[in-house]
Amino acid sequence: MNDSAYTLFVQQQTDRGVDIEQVKANLKALKVETPSWGYGDSGTRFKVFKQAGVPRNPFEKLEDAAQVHKATGMSPSVALHIPWDKVEDYGRLLRHAASLGLSIGAINPNLFQEDEYIFGSACNSDPAIRRKAVAHMLECVEIARTLGSSILSLWLADGTNYPGQASIRKRKHWLLESFSEVYSALDPNMRMLIEYKFFEPAFYHTDLGDWGMAYNMALKLGPQAEVLVDTGHHAQGTNVEQIVAYLLDEQKLGGFHFNSRKYADDDLIVGAINPYELFLIFYQILDAHAENDAGVRRTAENIAYMIDQSHAIEPKIPAMIRSVLNVQTQYAKALLINLDEVARAQEAQDVLGAEDAVRKAFEFDVTPLLHAVREEMGVPIDPMGAYLASDYGKKILARGKGGASW
Repeated sequence: MNDSAYTLFVQQQTDRGVDIEQVKANLKALKVETPSWGYGDSGTRFKVFKQAGVPRNPFEKLEDAAQVHKATGMSPSVALHIPWDKVEDYGRLLRHAASLGLSIGAINPNLFQEDEYIFGSACNSDPAIRRKAVAHMLECVEIARTLGSSILSLWLADGTNYPGQASIRKRKHWLLESFSEVYSALDPNMRMLIEYKFFEPAFYHTDLGDWGMAYNMALKLGPQAEVLVDTGHHAQGTNVEQIVAYLLDEQKLGGFHFNSRKYADDDLIVGAINPYELFLIFYQILDAHAENDAGVRRTAENIAYMIDQSHAIEPKIPAMIRSVLNVQTQYAKALLINLDEVARAQEAQDVLGAEDAVRKAFEFDVTPLLHAVREEMGVPIDPMGAYLASDYGKKILARGKGGASW
């Protein structure tokens, strides 16, 4: 670590009224969950590109995820997707995770790949197919219970392609009926996170098309249901940080699926396209952390930060490391915002002063800070370099091609 660069950085921030020790404590506490499916072969609607060395089963996915946590110290949990990660012995899977220093995070049901779901799952007009979808979600609740997971993460591909294809209002009622049964099966410590997406694979209407629909569903279900914000699931130009602020204030923000987008749900590396948006999302969260309202503050402290992206052309483990580090970088920058300075400018209706108080934090180079934090955490100050210098990437080539894929 460059001590002189860090010393200068600390002096700069101290002069601005920023508590560096608190900033470092917050950075050390940041945890970003990685998804099992992010380590397998991925692709587009047109092609799944097979790479040598991808894991062949959930056990190998956990081994790859452990490399990300080893390099960054930030990703101790792994989200599972069922049935992609279904195993005969979940106790064995749990023990394997623990041996790698990992735990199991969110459980994600698959409600879009069965042939019967061509016209929907939980919103299907056929009650037998709705029953199948509910049974699968209930199975996932039981798997979560077995693995010690407290989060059921729900995303539906349900929707229609043409006007008149189905009754939008009837589908809304079927969805609530299905989700209500699953909600009633949750343990008291569990949360149901409801994700939305404005289009794709359905192109005329999506049954959970935006954050308002997900929020309304969560309100109807109860306090254990919250909204999950996928940063790629919005129309062009959507103010995602406003959605974050609104859900925080309503105490209904449950978590994130972080990825990056240019045009649609591109599932690119987090922060690759618009890092300022990610920074501003964290600004809203930190502002809520400082809120006098205990409920808002508690909501901000209980957010599940998760990665959800499709590494179609990138090498899997380095891509995941890059995503996790990009989240850490923008969080570090947001921690440098002097919220008191922002509040004073807002009170004075000083438009440029308030904007400057936020933006200048984004413009700081936080490399010295991140190096210091990583050194204190006992992880490499250059996580990517450390992984690439290891022999793990070469060792897993022995797996060959044709590993796990969606």
